[in-house]
This record gives sequence, C-alpha cells and structure tokens, in this order.
Amino acid sequence: MTTDLILFIVLATIAIASALGMLFSRNAVYAALFLILNFATVAVFYLLLNAPFIALAQVTVYAGAIMVLFLFVIMLLGAELTGREPAALWIRPLALSLGVVLLAETAYIIFWQAGTFPSGGTPAATFGGPANIGETLFNSYVLPFEIVSVLLLVAMIGAIVFTRKQT
Repeated sequence: MTTDLILFIVLATIAIASALGMLFSRNAVYAALFLILNFATVAVFYLLLNAPFIALAQVTVYAGAIMVLFLFVIMLLGAELTGREPAALWIRPLALSLGVVLLAETAYIIFWQAGTFPSGGTPAATFGGPANIGETLFNSYVLPFEIVSVLLLVAMIGAIVFTRKQT
C-alpha cells in the first residue's frame, strides 16, 4: 500500500464519520461542528489532487464564512434548544428515492463512463490558478457575481428583520 492510498482511506473514514455524526447529532451546534470537520477533510482531498487554490477556497469560504454564519443563525434563533418535530410522512420515501438515484448516477459514472474522462497528469497550471479564476470571474461573470452579492446582502438583512423582536 502506498502512503497516498493509506492517507485516502484515513481521510475517507473521517469524512464519512463526520458526515454521519452531522446527520445523527441531536444538537444543532454539534452538527455544525461535524460539518466543519467534513469540510476540512474535503479540503485535504483537494490538496491530494494538487488543487491548492480550491482547498484554500474550501476552508476559507465553507469552513470559515458559511459555518460561522450557520452557527450565528443557530445561536440567534436558539435552534439547539428546540425539540425535533415529527417529519412529514413523504420526506423519508423522497429522501430514500433520491439517495438511490444518486447511487445509480455514481455507479453509472464509475463503471460505464470510466474511459471517457481524461486521465493522467494534472491539468495545466494556468487552468485553475488564482489569476485565471479572478480574470474569468471579474471579466466574463462580473454581473452575475454582483447580483449574487446583492442577493446575499438582502437575504442577510431579511433574516435580521425576521428574527428581530417587535417592541
């Protein structure tokens, strides 16, 4: 066994365990912390695939900003103190059927489309580099980028207005 394979197996075990811990945790804060651990292991996977920029973005954006926002909302709304309400009867069958569809798609990609993907070596150094991503984002996609930023600002203001107590 090579060290890459051993590292992959250890990281995969941690990722699966943290995902299961997030799913089965009764406390919302613990679930968010398990999700942070899962995001960190995914970032290490990106490092193993020679994609350091995406790994850094994974840690910065998801484990940093998004999870801080999740924890802020959990604490603001007191979601960790509320009891779990019984789920609607249609949620479990829908979740199971979507899980089966996801597994079928994964099996199709792994077993029947294996030869169609480019193999060997890493992509060109300029493909996913920060300079190219920034140039593409701020030249070709500047309007959608600004629309998303305004939409997130409006959503944040709306969340604050909805959770504010009326006096």
